[in-house]
Amino acid sequence: MPNLKSQKKRLRQDDKRRSRNRIARSSLRSVIKGFRTAAVGDNAEEKQEKFRLAVKKLDQAAAKNLIHKNAAARMKSRLSKLL
Repeated sequence: MPNLKSQKKRLRQDDKRRSRNRIARSSLRSVIKGFRTAAVGDNAEEKQEKFRLAVKKLDQAAAKNLIHKNAAARMKSRLSKLL
């Protein structure tokens, strides 16, 4: 446990950030999984919509440094190949 006041504050901030990042990463994974399940189906319109949403979420995650920009680009490339 931290002893200094600044260390305690840093621990509180880290907990908040960790939970925020965990939620954002989880929602990103859910969106990607939603696209992957839609890609197996027959509905082309649904595929396009889910793909657009997945790309948007990947770009937002990269902009917030949640994932690396190259990792986002790699995922977008793989998803577009799947499309």
